[in-house]
Amino acid sequence: MLAALVLIIAGAAIYVMSAILPNVPSIDAVTDYRPKIPLRIYTADNVLIGEFGVEHREFVPIAKVPPLMKSALLAIEDTRFYEHGGIDWIRAAGAARSNLRGGFRQGASTITMQVARNFFLSREKLISRKLTEIALAYRIEDALTKEQILELYMNQIYLGNRSYGFSSAARSYFGKSLDDLSLAETAMLAGLPQNPSRHNPVVNPKRAQLRQHAVLKRLYELGDISEPDYRQALGEPLRLKRGGQAFDTKADYVAELARQAVFAQFGEAAYERGIVVTTTILKAEQDAAYESVRRNVLDYDQRHGYRGPEARIELPEDPEEREEAIVEALQKRPSSDGLVPAMVLAASSKAVRVETLAGDELTIEGAGLKFAARGLAPAAKESLAIAPGAVIRISKRGKDGWAITQVPQVAAAFVAIDADTGAYHALVGGFDYNLQKFNHVTQAWRQPGSAIKPFVYAAALDKGYSPGTRILDEQLDMPGENAGATWSPQNDDGVFSGPVTMRYSLAHSKNVTTVRLLRAVGVDYAHDYLGRFGFDLPRHARNMTLALGTGAVTPLQMAGAYAVFANGGYRVKPYLISQIRDGNGSIILENKPAAKQDGDRVLDARNAFILDSMLRDVTRYGTGAASVQKLGRTDIAGKTGTTSDAIDGWFAGYGGKVVAVAWMGYDEPRSLGGREFGATLALPIWIDYMRVALPKVPAQQEGEMRLEPEGVIRENDDWILAEFAERPDLHTIDIEPAPEDTAEPDELEPGEEPGNVPAPAAPVAPVASPPPPAPSPLF
Repeated sequence: MLAALVLIIAGAAIYVMSAILPNVPSIDAVTDYRPKIPLRIYTADNVLIGEFGVEHREFVPIAKVPPLMKSALLAIEDTRFYEHGGIDWIRAAGAARSNLRGGFRQGASTITMQVARNFFLSREKLISRKLTEIALAYRIEDALTKEQILELYMNQIYLGNRSYGFSSAARSYFGKSLDDLSLAETAMLAGLPQNPSRHNPVVNPKRAQLRQHAVLKRLYELGDISEPDYRQALGEPLRLKRGGQAFDTKADYVAELARQAVFAQFGEAAYERGIVVTTTILKAEQDAAYESVRRNVLDYDQRHGYRGPEARIELPEDPEEREEAIVEALQKRPSSDGLVPAMVLAASSKAVRVETLAGDELTIEGAGLKFAARGLAPAAKESLAIAPGAVIRISKRGKDGWAITQVPQVAAAFVAIDADTGAYHALVGGFDYNLQKFNHVTQAWRQPGSAIKPFVYAAALDKGYSPGTRILDEQLDMPGENAGATWSPQNDDGVFSGPVTMRYSLAHSKNVTTVRLLRAVGVDYAHDYLGRFGFDLPRHARNMTLALGTGAVTPLQMAGAYAVFANGGYRVKPYLISQIRDGNGSIILENKPAAKQDGDRVLDARNAFILDSMLRDVTRYGTGAASVQKLGRTDIAGKTGTTSDAIDGWFAGYGGKVVAVAWMGYDEPRSLGGREFGATLALPIWIDYMRVALPKVPAQQEGEMRLEPEGVIRENDDWILAEFAERPDLHTIDIEPAPEDTAEPDELEPGEEPGNVPAPAAPVAPVASPPPPAPSPLF
């Protein structure tokens, strides 16, 4: 018997020496550990807004790991970690006895053995793999300290939800750093390594809780926590982060633009090298832009009525089948910030009872039913009817409970850049990145409508016309302009005002006078003039419709173009990335705004000065007057834009050296509504953003505003380029001089183009001089 035992031991030793040890891999991967750290995107003020990589990982030195996290892990995974030399033979003997009773069910792997397996081996339950694992464990223990081994393990181990390492898992499951975890949350994470899928609290909350309780019990038995702490942790409800990875600041479109730029330079390595990108985005302004787009799109959607449930199912009678059907139906609905999918369980005109994906049953009543009242009427159309089995959206209404809502179909975009440098301050490419990845700021080519008019007026200034030039606002018939037929442009409000000044025409977005102005300037000249501002000329018609914005632009192009007016005539190139660092913190790329050069000037400073004064009057008493009224400052300028049939709504403007552009429209172009204009669609988005962006820059008073440059003089109580003074031929367009030309133009009434814009606070002066308020000293 003894001889047989000796032979077995000898044979095993020979097998290990000849078959196992020669094939044990090198442990360079652990002694020279290089974790795959994902690409991370930050705002200019160091707020994380994006993370890209196959593995979500955040390396944390062992010295910065909370002691409780280490204690919890070791309590459940390897109690004698600091005592054994890589193999816990006491635990192994117990596992061996259990395995002899019924196959390989217990492995007794130590932390060191798990490091060996995670780095070099599979999880196959073979004797050869286990012997290799043991050999590697001894090598690792010989090469590294216990703290180094634990550091490797806690940063490398997979813990579910694409999370590698405990720091990443803490953010993935709870949206917290390791330092902020409670005892209950710490125990939940410590229980994951054994089986991340089985113990995932998102997927299997009951199994996860059982494992968590086992960790807490072990901590209590070892004396690492007190009985009161133990009891309190057992009863603590876990608040898991839902909806995947989320960031405090919503900037998905920004993060994706930055990712594309880095990937173009580094390829797949961008997702593994720990590259850190710092953008020019400012957290407060990005938050304001995101909330403004969401709020105003939802407001528009609410104005245009309830469209009915998103889906319907038959609810099974069996409770378990019913629950499965509800979960399956709700999981198919894409999540959207604050718009929660819910299954209707019961419905009447008085109350609607729903169940959410989280399993919560809620009752909606009172004001929360108002928006969907048509769907709750007894005679509601089938497409609108809210009944059991209908999938609807609900949203929280502050302290007033829940309300029925819906996911908007309309699209929107917003972008803000620094007028002097081109650095992005904020960018929102759509209502919800989770619903649509298409970036409307950079990819949507839309008709600009009247927002293009300032560039036509700038061309007119170069031709010698001035804000005081009078233009006839009367019926205009242009034979041959409409594919050979007669084209008769109309004002949006259907009103003709007779002779008006060029300043008044722009302020009130007159179409007919702008067409007459373009005819006087020359289509070819004005068309080519657009190129100065960065517009794509082939996308703009070389005909009279150019005056009405029938070409195509992106919101980003518009921002860059309006920056020329804001900064005194210089073209700027918008840029997003200020710095890129590698995983070691070394700077790979850095963008620093350069001082404006003469070569960057695309517009005469005098032209920019005069046009700025005209855009300022748009916001004082013209179609953008709501901006001055609601922001309470006059040092802002801009222009509304509404295309034919209200298919696109725009507002482009600037103040405090920030240029911002807002747009709203449907991806499949259709009317936004007969009572909708740029002032009702886009201007509110712009105003809400500027409430946050402008306060950091003190309002400029009249005496502090832009001084007129040399070569600009006053004529007929308005500005004109000096070389064109005393040119009567430039004083009027399509007007025969006569005494009656001094009649007052008609005023817009509240609610006329561009909608909900009040009439001027003061009467309009005769057209021989600009309408009040008179041109200010400007800035």
